[in-house]
Amino acid sequence: MTRSPALLALLVLVGCRADLHPPPTRAFEGLPIAGSLADARAAGFAGCIEDTITMRCRREGVMLVGAGPYEAAVDLAGGDGSGGFDHLTLWHGSDQGALLAISDALKRQGWHSCLKGEQEDYTRPGSPIRIAIDATYWGKRRAVITHEGMEAKPRC
Repeated sequence: MTRSPALLALLVLVGCRADLHPPPTRAFEGLPIAGSLADARAAGFAGCIEDTITMRCRREGVMLVGAGPYEAAVDLAGGDGSGGFDHLTLWHGSDQGALLAISDALKRQGWHSCLKGEQEDYTRPGSPIRIAIDATYWGKRRAVITHEGMEAKPRC
């Protein structure tokens, strides 16, 4: 039986995959922004779509800072989701302006904003949370919420 070099290379690469470990569980406003597949499922994220290297789980009807409802997703590392996720993405399916309500609410709550090209970053002194909202009108506007570890510093 002959073996092709491409097949052998693929087998070697599959065997070299490092074990994935999810980041620590983090939440903001009751929503998971980092954690494991189990954390995502416990928070109502379902309809997970697997591919070779990532998994995306979604949830509808999500509220943030009193605004919404939005659609949300967590993107997990590893085709089986074993690497966990490190951010939460929100968007509105039909209204590009719907995320502006989040911006208004954050400003009322004392968050600092910094416009950087096609994205507006929100941080608050003493908080490890960063919320980046797309400012472009040409694509699907989204908000990405991350936990920066210590204190999220403005990037302006």
